[in-house]
Amino acid sequence: MLANLFLISNFIVSPFVKVYHLKEVVFIKKNESSWKSLEKALAGKLNLTPDEMADFYIQVTDDLSYAQTFYPESKVVGYLNNLALNAHQYIYRNKKEKKSRFVHFWKYEVPKAVLESHKEIGYSLIIFLIAISIGVFSSMLDDDYVRLILGDYYVNMTLENIDKGDPMAVYKSSSQGNMFFGISSNNVRVSFLAFVLGIFGSIGTGMVLFYNGVMVGAFQYFFIKNGLFWISFSTIFIHGALELSEIVITGGAGIVLGNSLLFPGTYSRRVSLVNGAKRSLKIIMGSVPVVIFAAIIESYLTRHYMEMGSFLRILVIVLSFAYIIWYYILYPKKLERDGKFESVYTA
Repeated sequence: MLANLFLISNFIVSPFVKVYHLKEVVFIKKNESSWKSLEKALAGKLNLTPDEMADFYIQVTDDLSYAQTFYPESKVVGYLNNLALNAHQYIYRNKKEKKSRFVHFWKYEVPKAVLESHKEIGYSLIIFLIAISIGVFSSMLDDDYVRLILGDYYVNMTLENIDKGDPMAVYKSSSQGNMFFGISSNNVRVSFLAFVLGIFGSIGTGMVLFYNGVMVGAFQYFFIKNGLFWISFSTIFIHGALELSEIVITGGAGIVLGNSLLFPGTYSRRVSLVNGAKRSLKIIMGSVPVVIFAAIIESYLTRHYMEMGSFLRILVIVLSFAYIIWYYILYPKKLERDGKFESVYTA
């Protein structure tokens, strides 16, 4: 009771406010060396015995509880919360290593990394959609813009295919096997490029997203202009639903990497970068099978767009987007809501 009255008075009487802040400074100075030691141990710069690590973990959780009670609005609460969480995961890492490690990675680790990166993936989506809009409107204003983006060869070839009554014949232009290896390698390359270029303060990732978005916008408008919106949309997105979604998601991973360097928060810049790289790399690894599967669809299924008919094309598109929404949005939130992340990492 007295403690509560004292805290209230701290916010009312200005001299007491100064005392309140002074106590927080003393608290930080008193425990900072222990926090830094734990931070170094987690970064692999300091070797600790299991008992020492356990002692540091107990201390940081006690400090977190104290900070939440007396300095609830302070940044130190967020710092200690992250430090305690990382220490907890480090200590129980061996316990979560099971025979089903592969399953564990896809079932929990990737969704957790994605959930923690929803904001960055949202930024990636906004950049991509803006770029698509620029591609569409630029093509509307300048007839030569499509040729500038897609090239004369592609435009002329597609115009010939339209005249022949097979506007999407480009997807039949090579053998299925060669097409698969070419597309899958390109998809993986773009995904890793969007991730790696994030190291340049997210600018490189933004450029990859912008370029691909403009190209998609110009490509789609080219068919709209020729009165082929429906056939082009329902054909392109047979594989594009997964492919374009993964460009956005891997772009989000690149932004995570860039932001971890630009905005380290309470961590040192190096530790923040390492944490960001680990999280974004999990997202990238989780995207690789999806982009490869998109390449399989594009190489072996999209070429049969006419035989499939509108119903089957739309069914594939709906199922693809349903997977993206479930695995990258709904499923991670359900795991968090059910407390699965905590239970798994403490099992």
